[in-house]
Amino acid sequence: GQLTVVLMLATLISAFGSSFQYGYNVAVINSPSQFIQQFYNTTYVERYGGPMEDSFLTLLWSLSVSMFPLGGLFGSLMVAPLVNKLGRKGTLLFNNIFSVVPAVMMGVSEIAESYEIIIVARIIVGICAGLSSNVVPMYLGELSPKNLRGAIGVVPQLFITIGILSAQVLGISSILGNNTGWPLMLGLTGIPALVELLLLPFFPESPRYMLIQRGDDKTARRALQRLRGWEDVDREMDEMRLEHQSEQAEGRLSVLNLLSLRSLRWQLISIVAMNMGQQLSGINAIYYYADSIYSSAGVPESDIQYVTVGTGAVNVFMTITAVFIVEAAGRRLLLLIGFGICCVSCALLTVALTFQVSHTWMPYVSIACVIVYVVGHAVGPSTIPYVVTTEMFRQSSRPAAFMVAGSIHWLSNFTVGLVFPFMESGLGSNSFIIFCFICLATLFYIWLIVPETKNKTFLEISQMFADRNQVEIQVGNAPLKPETGDGREGDAFKVTAF
Repeated sequence: GQLTVVLMLATLISAFGSSFQYGYNVAVINSPSQFIQQFYNTTYVERYGGPMEDSFLTLLWSLSVSMFPLGGLFGSLMVAPLVNKLGRKGTLLFNNIFSVVPAVMMGVSEIAESYEIIIVARIIVGICAGLSSNVVPMYLGELSPKNLRGAIGVVPQLFITIGILSAQVLGISSILGNNTGWPLMLGLTGIPALVELLLLPFFPESPRYMLIQRGDDKTARRALQRLRGWEDVDREMDEMRLEHQSEQAEGRLSVLNLLSLRSLRWQLISIVAMNMGQQLSGINAIYYYADSIYSSAGVPESDIQYVTVGTGAVNVFMTITAVFIVEAAGRRLLLLIGFGICCVSCALLTVALTFQVSHTWMPYVSIACVIVYVVGHAVGPSTIPYVVTTEMFRQSSRPAAFMVAGSIHWLSNFTVGLVFPFMESGLGSNSFIIFCFICLATLFYIWLIVPETKNKTFLEISQMFADRNQVEIQVGNAPLKPETGDGREGDAFKVTAF
């Protein structure tokens, strides 16, 4: 398959309209936090005639931050029913309701003199992020030819990092990160949603969804022809029909079915391990510590915001690199390298933070560890789990699998946000030793269990797991002939219905 104009535009529009918002809303609340908290206090004084207690302000601010991942969890739980009912593209269009409405709410919160509006809006925009973080990789994975599936699958994560960087840039005090600009900054999240609402309807729905789940052969063929740029799509249509035949015994799987199916046991364990490893590896803690690390290295307080933007730019650059190397290097290698770099960086950062008072050059080692950690996380842990989740499951089980993966992702994110402040106050810099061991454990799991999935069809990947799951797969009496690396058909293997 080739990167056609239709495939490229569908990728960019869906990633900008949905994934960008996820990244933007992760970071948008950080830079203007002091001004938003001032607004909370001022509103409280105007209502009740006295200043807000510090403990209550802390509680409100914690709610404002933590409601976003909680909304993400709710959004993940909605994935399977929505994508089965509305389709992949239909769900992305419907999801923009959860962006435009909170954008308006946050934009008018100061005029309305209500901090409650911001907290409620953060839950709603979290639902948007929970849906988009799962549905965009699913949609693009089903649109892509197998030789481009990895590269296109990394694009949503690229737009998440661009969203984070955009929020960091707009959060500079001379732009919108100030007392008058923060409502507009919070409200800008609605713009990508409007762009997606206007443009995405002109692009095709997932051909796999149309053929396998809707039984609409004609629409699926037409969509595939637009995406591939040529008329002859019989081979790919046959592959999808073969996948459909192998799944007919299963029917459409719910989460409970998924948890009980022996044939998908190791795929399910693998996506849980990778999503937990991604979020519990310490990325949020690194960003939490970054400002104090930069400050201890002698970076002036007024310049730390620019260094933070620089770190965000490194994240974007390395994610772009991952787009271009994932098909050559493979998913498994990038995951191993990424978690390895994160593991070593956490160990060295613990040492550097412990001795930075007694050695004047140690703060610079700390800064280097932060940057190297961001590089490692961007190359593997941030980007690849979404790609592999798409590839490990077939059409009937993919929505339920993304529902499980997304729930684990957001639950882990919420847990880190809740637990890390207590870890930091109790363990200090030694907190990163825990993250080091989590990275190491995830690395060993991937090394032992997760196979390489690049340039494989979904059926071939299922067959790779069949031996480990101790099941046999078969489609009627017809043997399935996997392709060899040069595009020729290889030796036949038998595939039977589970």
